Amino acid sequence: MQTPTERAYPTHWEADVVLRDGGTARVRPITEEDAERLVSFYEQVSDQSKYYRFFAPYPRLSARDVRRFTRHDYVDRVGLAAIVGGEFIATVRYDRIDESGLPATVPADRAEVAFLVQDAHQGRGVASALLEHIAACARERGVRRFTAEVLPANTKMAKVFTDAGYSQQRTFEDGSVRLTLDLEPTERSLAVMRAREHRAEARSVQRLLAPSSVAVIGVRRRAGGAGRAVLDSLRSAGFPGAVYAVNERLPGAADGSGRPAPLDGLPAVPAHRSVRDVPGPVDLAVVAVPAAEVDAVVTACGEHGVQGMVVLSADFTRAEQRELVRKARSYGMRIIGPNALGLINTAPDVLLNATLAGRTPERGRIGLFTQSGAIGIALLDGLHRRGTGLSSFVSAGNRADVSGNDVLQYWEDDPDTDVVLMYLESFGNPRKFTRLVRRVAPHKPVVVVRGARHSGSAPPPGHAVPEIRASDRTVSTLLRQSGVLLVDTVTELVDTGLQLAFQPLPAGPRIAVLGNAESLCLLTYDACLARGLRPLDPVDLTASATPEDFHRALREALADPGTDAVVVAAIPWVEGRGAEELADALHRAADGTGKPIAVVHLAIEGLDAALGARRIPAYPAPERAVRALAEAVRHAQWRRDAERPGRVPEEDLDEAGATTVVSRALYGTQPPEPGQEPGREAGPRSVALDAADTAELLACYGITALPAHPAPDADAAVAAAARTGFPVALKTTAPHLRHRADLGGVRLDIVSEAQLRRVYAEFTEGLGTPAELRPVVQAMVPRGVDTVVRAAVDPAIGTVLSFGLAGPPSELLGDMAHRLVPVTDREAAHLVRSLRTAPMLFGWRGAAPVDTAALEDLLLRVSRLVDDHPEIVSVELEPVVVAPRGLAVLGAAVRLAPPPVTTDLGPRRLSAW
Repeated sequence: MQTPTERAYPTHWEADVVLRDGGTARVRPITEEDAERLVSFYEQVSDQSKYYRFFAPYPRLSARDVRRFTRHDYVDRVGLAAIVGGEFIATVRYDRIDESGLPATVPADRAEVAFLVQDAHQGRGVASALLEHIAACARERGVRRFTAEVLPANTKMAKVFTDAGYSQQRTFEDGSVRLTLDLEPTERSLAVMRAREHRAEARSVQRLLAPSSVAVIGVRRRAGGAGRAVLDSLRSAGFPGAVYAVNERLPGAADGSGRPAPLDGLPAVPAHRSVRDVPGPVDLAVVAVPAAEVDAVVTACGEHGVQGMVVLSADFTRAEQRELVRKARSYGMRIIGPNALGLINTAPDVLLNATLAGRTPERGRIGLFTQSGAIGIALLDGLHRRGTGLSSFVSAGNRADVSGNDVLQYWEDDPDTDVVLMYLESFGNPRKFTRLVRRVAPHKPVVVVRGARHSGSAPPPGHAVPEIRASDRTVSTLLRQSGVLLVDTVTELVDTGLQLAFQPLPAGPRIAVLGNAESLCLLTYDACLARGLRPLDPVDLTASATPEDFHRALREALADPGTDAVVVAAIPWVEGRGAEELADALHRAADGTGKPIAVVHLAIEGLDAALGARRIPAYPAPERAVRALAEAVRHAQWRRDAERPGRVPEEDLDEAGATTVVSRALYGTQPPEPGQEPGREAGPRSVALDAADTAELLACYGITALPAHPAPDADAAVAAAARTGFPVALKTTAPHLRHRADLGGVRLDIVSEAQLRRVYAEFTEGLGTPAELRPVVQAMVPRGVDTVVRAAVDPAIGTVLSFGLAGPPSELLGDMAHRLVPVTDREAAHLVRSLRTAPMLFGWRGAAPVDTAALEDLLLRVSRLVDDHPEIVSVELEPVVVAPRGLAVLGAAVRLAPPPVTTDLGPRRLSAW
């Protein structure tokens, strides 16, 4: 039986991390079985590093040292190791101490921490990553401060502590520097952690996209097969680095040397039976062997020091994928795939085409990510036909390791990429994705088409992802709020990408329409109205218009201060003038104006290519051009809003009082002991607050819930009404009748005892017994619009605040608006106004407008409540009656649960499904 200070091995502390140079390492707790690894690690550390660690010559570890450094209780003594290739490359340890610096146990809240990093791995950011993880372990076990003794000459280790971003103090005692770190995350420490995550993950993708040498594993001697196709793509792209062909089944050369025979048609490509036989370094391995053989290939690549892999092989089970990723990361490698199409980088010093697509795109400003190889091929072809190229392309297949999040990190700083296009079938970490897009989208548009949106919680085959409980509509709304431009089809993805890559963003929705076909102009005008744009009256140039007429009309339209963008509609003209002439006329008119244009044309041969060469997007239908332009207008507005995000008001709220209510309800009279794992050994899974606790909790944040007095019989109803004062409302709280005035479950404006008894009798005679109906009595409030406010935690995407009109608008039509918490004052105002039924709040059909200021204030208070207290997993306020002056919360329900151990604020770690 375990004592309170003896814990089972904390599996949830294990993590894969990306280091500063893009390589990976495994972080996990040290166990007694690690004795030999620890001794071997220590023997490889230099004498100077040992001196810095122990402040004295310490050539070897004694048996007692080994026991001490490998035996931990995971509460007062914790040790972690960073591991690559099965060997320790760094260790960190904390020991709990008291105020005097002596060994202590819970509830002492400070600990002494020390690192040791193998010299060959110093400078890779290993110590910084270990500090993040050991700090998270310490906070979980009730440790709030770290102390560290550092020799003045050990500047590298001192920098690890000072650069971490935690609040700290520094003193000089007995010839050493004593550092004290407060482990509570700060804005600066979170910024430091995310900046390191960004640099490391971007570097890991850059290593894949810009290799100096490539080995293709699974190349046949004769033409044919995936491996040979990749080899041909590499050569046709002009890749300047070393290329190797690998296949263990290659026949021997005729010269008896034992080497494999040269490949048919490719005698200059060195061939080997194993990657271990390659004489030089291999940066990237492209694997095209059957799934059953991939495990052995990963081992060979890891032992040879390969930096990354693209796995084209398919037909892996989930368990096999997990093992594939685990083994690759254990050697410091990252993996694209399995079931991937490959990588393309058109940079002139790289010229990499490691894909099954033989044609290499022209160099361009678009970055393309896709999870589907077939969709990837279609997109590459579509972009080529439309006259644009790519900066880079990643087809991740099942994205068991490298995901769209990683590639976004790379593209954020990539000077060759201006626009990001993504085809996604699943989200491995939606919360992180939205965080990254918020950072990228203000300077690089991110356009996304989602496949498998309506497959429920079941991901596509091979994709291991967390369950998203929110509806597709909710997820789409939240993605758009984060800056994602969501489109419905692959065609729209290309259309929108071209508009954004070729043209400046419009300043507003005012669209001029001109062309030489009145019918085409009218269709364009109608399409603008359908997309919420504001088209100006079309200008018909008539069928006899020349390129000079188009030039003059376009120049005038762009010079008009009332125009934000122009759509040009063209059909073939009688004189048969060439496409190049028209393209040149349009380019000269638009060049340098700072306003975007789009061209719709029918049957003008060669115009697509001519316009593409001049960075003008061309479309075969008005609807497609307008749809792309509308997305550009939407993105421009999002950027303007992002520059003025609003603020989260700092009202005088009783956060401490709310914490008391939450702790009492969730943990009872015994709160979790210091160091107890939240959500694992503490408290129940979920708790619904009773009416009294709900009212008390909401009151701490300035939200008043109108009391509802139980009325199990008529006498109790009359007594409740006497306390409340007439007029009152009598309503049932039975789930099937709740808020259903249309079914007789709510009776309003009861003004006397006699009327109340009569209504009560009608209730019980017509709807059911009091036990079934659970009736309550409430005071009447001023009439207004019934609304509903909800907040709920989705483990995958975060806490979502939702608002709608109660009843059919929200329940039948799904007219709900959503925002991620925390919500700013500007977002609260937009939340209220973004409903289709919002006019009912602003005086629809002569009704008095309601107090939207009070409603926005309520939304902000609910947002602060759930953001301040992660134990609150759901809040439902329904109905909230918003009157011309003020509002009343007539129903409230709150549910609590222990917060998760790890969140998006935790230490850096790669996903592990």
